This record gives sequence, C-alpha cells and structure tokens, in this order.
Amino acid sequence: MLKGKTIAVCVSGGIAAYKACEIVSRLKKLGACVHVVMTQNATCFVAPLTFETLSGNKVTIQNFDPNREWEVEHVSLAKKCDLFLIAPCTANVVGKLASGIADDFLTTTVMATTAPVVIAPAMNVNMYESAAYQANEDKLRERGFYFIEPSSGLLACGDVGKGRLAEPEVIVEQVIEILMPKRDLLGKTVLVALGSTREQIDPVRFITNSSSGKMGAAIVKAALNRGADVIAVSGFISVNLPLEATVINVKTTDEMYEAVKENYVKSDYIIMAAAPSDYKVKNLSKEKIKDTNLTLEFVKNVDIAASIGKEKGDKTLVVFAAETNDLVENARKKLINKKADLVVANDVTMDGAGFNVDTNVVTFVTEGGVEHCQKMDKTLLADVILDKMQNVR
Repeated sequence: MLKGKTIAVCVSGGIAAYKACEIVSRLKKLGACVHVVMTQNATCFVAPLTFETLSGNKVTIQNFDPNREWEVEHVSLAKKCDLFLIAPCTANVVGKLASGIADDFLTTTVMATTAPVVIAPAMNVNMYESAAYQANEDKLRERGFYFIEPSSGLLACGDVGKGRLAEPEVIVEQVIEILMPKRDLLGKTVLVALGSTREQIDPVRFITNSSSGKMGAAIVKAALNRGADVIAVSGFISVNLPLEATVINVKTTDEMYEAVKENYVKSDYIIMAAAPSDYKVKNLSKEKIKDTNLTLEFVKNVDIAASIGKEKGDKTLVVFAAETNDLVENARKKLINKKADLVVANDVTMDGAGFNVDTNVVTFVTEGGVEHCQKMDKTLLADVILDKMQNVR
C-alpha cells in the first residue's frame, strides 16, 4: 500500500518511545521506506540499533555526525520524505516547532520540509491540558500540521487522564489516510468558480475586490486529489491552478456567469467560491476619464449563484458568504435566496479569516443547522468543505 513512499519517523524522549518500534515495523510491512530520527533523550528509552534493524536505514541523532555523507543531511532528508511522523512527540518538541526553534536534527529537519507533518503527542495529562501546550498545538494546526489525539488512561507517571500515545495501528491508519488521499470523487465533476472579477470604468480603470482565489484554488487541488474532474472558472487570482484542471479564465461578472451557466450542466457539484463584482458601471467611458470630479452610476450585476440555484435540479450547490456582521443570519438568507445546499460563511474582519491569507475561519450553514470551525489552513479546510458538500443531501 505504501510502496514508493518515504517516511521519516521522528522519536522524541518519552516512555512511549518503545511504541515507535511497532510503528516503524508496520510502515515497513506496508512497503514504505522508513528513516528514523531520534532526539538524544529518546536514545535513553530505545537503542538506535533497534530502529536501524527495523527500518534497514541508519538512525540519525546529531546535526554534526562525523560519519555523515557529504550532503547537508537534514535538508536532504527533508526533501526526500513524503511525510514526517513525530511519535511520540513531547511538549518540548511541540513548543520548539511552534516557536521556530531548530536546535537539533529533528526540529531542524522538520522546519526544512514542505511535506505533511503528523504529530502524535504523548505526555502527562496536566502538561497536555496546560494553556501553554494547547496554544502551541493550535498554532501548529493553523500552519497545517496534523495531530493524532492521545488516548486517556493510566499514564506512566501514575496519573490518570489524556496523554497516552495513540495506539500504533491508529497512527499508521492516519498516515495511510494522508499519504493515500480519498478517491471518493472519482467519476464526479466539480465546477469551482474562484477569484475576483473586474468591471471597467474606462479603458484604464476598474472596480474589483480583494479576493485572492486562495480558498478556491485549494478546493480545486483537493477535488483533483480525490479523483474528480474539475472545471475551474477563474477570475483574477494570486495563485497558480493545477494543470490537471480545466481552466476557463474570465474577466467580468457577466463572463463568469456565462462560463458557469455553460458548464454547470455537466457537473455534479457546483462550488461558488468566487467573489464576482456585484455592480458594473452603467455608462462605460470609451476614453480615459479626466474630470476633476467624478460621478459614476452603477447597475446590479447578475447574481450567479442565485441564477444557478434556480436551475440546478439534483446538483449540489455550495456558496460562500464573506460577511462583516451578522454572519449566521446573513448566511441563512443566502441559503434560502440562492437555493443553496451549503453555505460556507466567514467574517472577513476576524484575524486569519480575511482576504489573501493562508488560513480561514468558517461557519457551515445548512438546512440542518450551523457548525463553527476553528481557524485552519485553507489546504486543510478544502477537504473539510468537500466532506460537508457530499453529506448535505
């Protein structure tokens, strides 16, 4: 199942380090190439030779190994791995990663990687529940780190509570799920409208909004990863779209409407993550306006989502609501007025939820109720949205 995948298992100092032996063994049996990284404290619980025997690769502990190869080893490992798993992960390591401290091979390598990082914490219950630890975990979650919650029970210190390392089979299942994404949209077509549109005032000026298209682009990528054929109707965006998507570039709201109208019939899901301009200039000047005082008259643009909602039939329609007040109330109105199945609402005045940022804080509104989500990276949120989208009917 994991043949061709390279995984770094990072072991930090805690009594649960012995469980990492089973994790390495399970990953190897699934075909993965496993490299083990240990902190100096971890070697007090399990000998490096144990992991070398199980993994078939040299264990790395120190930044400056006199027997190391010529390449910069922490950068080399960071590049070759498809996933980093830290199990067990102590409060100390979580704190260092959250603060950007890289003072050993483990933290240096994790900081250098762009691969997914999965953290399986293990510690005393009071440490786990402390405000300092929880703040550090929240910070890493916002950056896109994955966490596998510890289980509850009798801890090595004698206390009872949450803090035991999750069982190896649970951890390995999570690794498989991340490395082998769901293919639940195989055979389905998803239409995603994203980005902003522009309405000209004269040949050199236009009105628009602050949408960057980052959320829509994350949805496009996630849908492709899950097997969907994706049609991306794209306005102006600040990010690149995957080559696998069918991209239709548009400039104005009318152009976006025509593209969505033409393509929604061949789609199973329609996700209106775009921010089309609500108004356009009534009398467009053919020459650059040079008046000292400028008065413009605007007319309302077509409401793309509402128009599609009237005709969508059995297709699922997801709309976004970027609000500055009365979030849930306004989202409920959109749900009804646009005949949508799901509204993804966010208050753009909140920290980490505005335009052109990598995180978002959303609230899902459906006929069945309201669900608030914590702040998270848009790449993670994209999969949450796709999950919700498939379960609203």
